[in-house]
Amino acid sequence: MTVIDPRPVALVTGASRGIGKAIALDLAGAGFNVVAGYYGDRQGAEATVTEVVESGGSAISVGADLRELSAGERYVQAALDRFGRLDALINNAGIARDHRIRRMTDADWADVLAVDLGGAFSCSRAGATALAESPRGAIVNVSSIVGMGGNVGQVNYAAAKGGLLSLTKSLAREFAPDGITVNAVAPGFVLTDMTLALPAEIIEANISATPLARPGEPEDIASVVAWLVSPAARFVTGAVIPVDGGLSL
Repeated sequence: MTVIDPRPVALVTGASRGIGKAIALDLAGAGFNVVAGYYGDRQGAEATVTEVVESGGSAISVGADLRELSAGERYVQAALDRFGRLDALINNAGIARDHRIRRMTDADWADVLAVDLGGAFSCSRAGATALAESPRGAIVNVSSIVGMGGNVGQVNYAAAKGGLLSLTKSLAREFAPDGITVNAVAPGFVLTDMTLALPAEIIEANISATPLARPGEPEDIASVVAWLVSPAARFVTGAVIPVDGGLSL
């Protein structure tokens, strides 16, 4: 039985930790019910849900493998079954398998493209109808400055994140008649489990290259995403916003 709730609903993929978790918590604080999408880290997603509920919000966790193009339907249907609506879609889930191209396997290439780009396609396609029915439908794609300028050893990641920027602009045009805004954020060097696993010299080099002289925090990205899905950004669509401390300058 569908439960109708008057509060807006946000689906956040990759919400178990890092940027995705910060986005889910920020949106919950802004009054959204949250669908916390995950693949492998169920415990992390349920921890996100617990934090939302403890802060007075409502949330569920839903697992799906974004390498499968049917995953978006699973996520969106869960939102509709529990909350009866979908107002914001945050395509945040992503993986990285870094190697120089001579050492990059078929799976390294295919899986990164499938999750980082195909996942956003799958969820956007599945959520289009529900978002069009929302009084303020919004999609935010979490790309990367690597998708803007490329990077050695990340041809798969750069291709996926660059493709995500083109997907953003194309969907912004396609969904505009339905009143859905589609934008992207491009984080720079942000402290997450993924980046903290890098060698110390790479971490230090990225921080040194950032004009603001510090790494980003997941909350830095989340606050911009929250603005993009708010009424304050209702006339912003097709934008790519670097959130990188000036690293892409």
